[in-house]
Amino acid sequence: MQKIIAVITVLLLACVSTIAGASEATVRAAMQKKYPDIAVESVTKTPLAGIYEVFANGQLIYTDEKAAYLFLDAHLIDTEKKTNLTEERMNRLTAIKFDQLPLDLAFKKIKGKGTRQLAYFGDPNCGYCKRFEQDLAKVNDVTVYVFLYPVLGPDSMTKAKSIWCSKDRVKAWDDQLVNGIAPTAPGSCDTPIEKILAFGRQKNITGTPTMFFADGQRVPGAIPIDQIEQHLLIAAKSTN
Repeated sequence: MQKIIAVITVLLLACVSTIAGASEATVRAAMQKKYPDIAVESVTKTPLAGIYEVFANGQLIYTDEKAAYLFLDAHLIDTEKKTNLTEERMNRLTAIKFDQLPLDLAFKKIKGKGTRQLAYFGDPNCGYCKRFEQDLAKVNDVTVYVFLYPVLGPDSMTKAKSIWCSKDRVKAWDDQLVNGIAPTAPGSCDTPIEKILAFGRQKNITGTPTMFFADGQRVPGAIPIDQIEQHLLIAAKSTN
């Protein structure tokens, strides 16, 4: 009798899985039929009955099974847990394994032993990057990979090239962002900036600062020191 029950249970689970897969496939097909220019990367059921998450063109879209209605720029909030489910999903879906970052195109800032790792894309004129650097200065035992990502205009590109061509890139960067002293080195040397920009466009890095921790998690925007430390701690646990 127990064997029969076990077999029935397996069959029921298989049926449920097939139904879920069919529903997600239906949503994908409906999206691709109505919006052929949108590259759908994944479709996932949400906790809301009849509502699906569609990850496409680097953003999350919510829709029904027939793709008759779309929720754009919407955030799904779990009111009981007080968590932003959309933000959590975006961080997972846009994560990049740390060893897949082009670290040879960045310059390093090492604090203490530098055993923990953090990478971020920053613009020399980015106000949020300046705020982030102030908090980052209080973090110890970390290696920071800085990718010059001048997306705020021609002056940002000029300063980024000058920083890269400086004898001491870390000092030139810190002077610009922390001390308000513009770089003075001629930006005439070979720089990796165009390669960094191409990588950023490919990975949908649209703003600065954008951080990546050792566990691959992407965190857009400036975050305070307590959150930096929390992400570094989580990343260290997951990679050990």
